[in-house]
Amino acid sequence: MSSLVVDGREIALDKDGFLVDLTDWNEAVAEALARREELELEAEHWEIIHLLRAFYAEFQLSPATRPLIKYAALKLGAEKGNSLHLNRLFKGTPAKLAAKLAGLPKPSNCL
Repeated sequence: MSSLVVDGREIALDKDGFLVDLTDWNEAVAEALARREELELEAEHWEIIHLLRAFYAEFQLSPATRPLIKYAALKLGAEKGNSLHLNRLFKGTPAKLAAKLAGLPKPSNCL
């Protein structure tokens, strides 16, 4: 297990870099997690991160890639709800990386 220090608080991470305690998440934590992934979060990233958090609040699970794409298309339109857009934003692993940055559990079918 590793950790991340954000604003003087130590945040516990599991072996894959996901939050151990989902209540530790805030936007500063997301920024710190993104830096670990060598990713700079922009408005398009935040749109998907907040969308994922809404999905989790509604369904109590982190979506795999296909449900994430469908949900993004439903909520944001086809130009944002497609695999090319999401893969570009999240380094080819949109479900896994976006869930990590959103402070959610790893999707169950992600390796």
